[in-house]
Amino acid sequence: MNIIRFSLIGLVSALFFACGGEKGQAAYLDPAQPVEKRVSDLLGRMTLEEKVGQMCQYVGLEHMRQTAAGVDPEEIEKGHANGFYPEFPPEKIEQMTREGLIGSFLHVLTVEEANHLQVLAAESRLKVPLIIGIDAIHGNALVKGATVYPTPINQAASFNPELIEKMARQTALEMRATGMHWTFTPNVEVARDARWGRFGETFGEDPLLVGRMGAATVRGLQMEDYTGQDKVLACAKHFVGGSQSVNGINGAPFDVSERTMREIFFPPFKDCIDAGVATFMSAHNEYNGIPCHANKYLIEDVVRGEWKFKGFFVSDWMDIERLEDYHRVVPTWEDAFKLTVESGMDIHMHGPEFYFGVIDLVKQGKLSEKRIDKSVRMILEAKFRLGLFENPYVKDETTRKIVFNEDHRATALEAARQGIVLLKNEGLLPIDDKKYHKILVTGPNCNNQSILGDWAMEQPEENVITIWEGLKQVRPDVQFSLCDFDWDIRKMDTEKVKQAVSMARTSDLAIVVVGENSMRWNWNERTNGENVDRYDLTLYGLQQELVEEIYKTGIPVIVVLTSGRPMTTEWIDDHIPAIVNALEPGGQGGQAVAEILFGDVNPSAKLPMTIPRHSGQIQTYYNYRFTSKWFPYATGKSTPLYEFGYGLSYTTYQYSEVKLSTNEIKADGTLTASVEVTNTGMRDGTEIVQLYITDNISSATRPVKELKDFARVDLRAGETRNVEFTITPAQLAFYNVDMKYGVEPGMFTVSIGSSSRDADLKQAQFNVK
Repeated sequence: MNIIRFSLIGLVSALFFACGGEKGQAAYLDPAQPVEKRVSDLLGRMTLEEKVGQMCQYVGLEHMRQTAAGVDPEEIEKGHANGFYPEFPPEKIEQMTREGLIGSFLHVLTVEEANHLQVLAAESRLKVPLIIGIDAIHGNALVKGATVYPTPINQAASFNPELIEKMARQTALEMRATGMHWTFTPNVEVARDARWGRFGETFGEDPLLVGRMGAATVRGLQMEDYTGQDKVLACAKHFVGGSQSVNGINGAPFDVSERTMREIFFPPFKDCIDAGVATFMSAHNEYNGIPCHANKYLIEDVVRGEWKFKGFFVSDWMDIERLEDYHRVVPTWEDAFKLTVESGMDIHMHGPEFYFGVIDLVKQGKLSEKRIDKSVRMILEAKFRLGLFENPYVKDETTRKIVFNEDHRATALEAARQGIVLLKNEGLLPIDDKKYHKILVTGPNCNNQSILGDWAMEQPEENVITIWEGLKQVRPDVQFSLCDFDWDIRKMDTEKVKQAVSMARTSDLAIVVVGENSMRWNWNERTNGENVDRYDLTLYGLQQELVEEIYKTGIPVIVVLTSGRPMTTEWIDDHIPAIVNALEPGGQGGQAVAEILFGDVNPSAKLPMTIPRHSGQIQTYYNYRFTSKWFPYATGKSTPLYEFGYGLSYTTYQYSEVKLSTNEIKADGTLTASVEVTNTGMRDGTEIVQLYITDNISSATRPVKELKDFARVDLRAGETRNVEFTITPAQLAFYNVDMKYGVEPGMFTVSIGSSSRDADLKQAQFNVK
């Protein structure tokens, strides 16, 4: 281990000239100057120490104090959530900020602290403002009082990029109103292992859907080029492969072929670059034996070389140091710093060791100052474009006006409505409140903030509508009874189960809310979320017993699932007549669940992932190659419990046969495929029409089908609409036997329907010359 050193005396060289005053004012302080000129002017005035300081990020002062006071040292070393620096208490960090030796902070959760840090930075020689980052994954939900939108997995279930862009735009406004400028989202890893605890932080298993939702998030956060004081930097993460790691463990190795990487895992990141994403974050894991934080092929050759990315890379939580102690590819931290910077890393998250190590490397001639300048130039450009030099502070009245305002709450509610999936309905839903007068509500997730999902902190009670509260709010005249459980699923009480069963016997109907707990403020009791990976996907604790015992009473039962990942609930699917997968619907989610249960809202969401019957089916995804299911399992069904793209409605839809504009095209040609979709039920609804392509014969094996487009279609009862898709060469191209990208001649099958399930698809074929 390197020994941490602290010596600020003598680090700052002679001043070039004064930064203030009207006469001779530095060009970088003049907002009328082009950004490029301001950056070059400022960079030319900086000492090596000030430059390297811009590459360093630290956790916030209050975060340090709270961690030092109450977190186990072993958790600090091994975890990804808490940090402080024993030899660098908050007072030393404040002094470094005053001296212009720190460029960025994260985990700063209040306006007061954000403004305080910016005041310190303004006391420095060059007055370079700080950029403050935060994991605003679904709203700025780590901040108390913010609008908490549904998690990304819910967002993906809406198949509505425009709505996701709107949520991201509002998130950017709330971030700037609380002093924050950079969010570590979207997570555009393609989730292919449900054991991985961060599944709900992603947009699911399909690269096209993940890419579209990720790009929409980038557009909402940054708009055209993130210039202005109402925009924030987005960050495409984690590059790459954490979502299909060995054993489903966060940060475990990732080993796949280049073909799989380029067909499945790369495309969403490229989509984010096309949308203008400003930053990238490397993944915890190693890719084919090379840690992503030291992988020059990934950072420089692919992202910057092939894809022409112009922004900067940030490390994930202490992962540069892990090149030495976890991955063991270097003997010392200083070697790790050298390797990662040479590989293209620009900002270190988090702590002081990197700062001193990089300065020593430059002074020893092991790193060039020109390489440091490359990183700092990009960081300074971001600060100028965000308007931080003109106004780094936030006013309380701005915060009160923007955060959790009525418009944002309405968007969160609409997003929840569009992201809740109806999985099964044997006529029990929507609930007939004239028939069912006494309704039992129970289960460990029926009346707490587990609906917020991961990457949220406990919110004011008045800001969160739990499912219990939503039911009472939506149907105040119904007689609801509550049998509440403690939030800790790991410690469910047998006596409480008996009480719920007893109450069920005197009820007309039971709504049982089960699932998982992602509550960050109860870090060690969670069953889902970051660093909470599982070797099975069954309902934890006594939840299965609770459902079965209430079912035995003979009253109708509705199960509501709340979890960020697929759960294996085969018994529930076999026995329970109505199942709603609410996923993690956010702060307004309880109202949305209640509206769907009672039919005030007609569900439209579709699964963005495949749900297996058993964890032994992992990996399970719809775009598999044929031979992966060549033989059936000997001990159970081989089919998934629910297919990707599946979701029911309170109305029904009928699809016509597929019509093609032509049956033959050239390799660079296009055609249109269309179907007529009719709402054959008695209610208005929204259908998500999905287009899949199959390459019938190919030089390298291809998936049985791939999602290539989708459309949300609003249909009144009895209405028919023609839905048309354009099929382009980009939707037919792939990497052939020689890893050359292009379209091969031959027959293709186009399938259009309501899910990826064969029974739900209409097909037609065309030939490519």
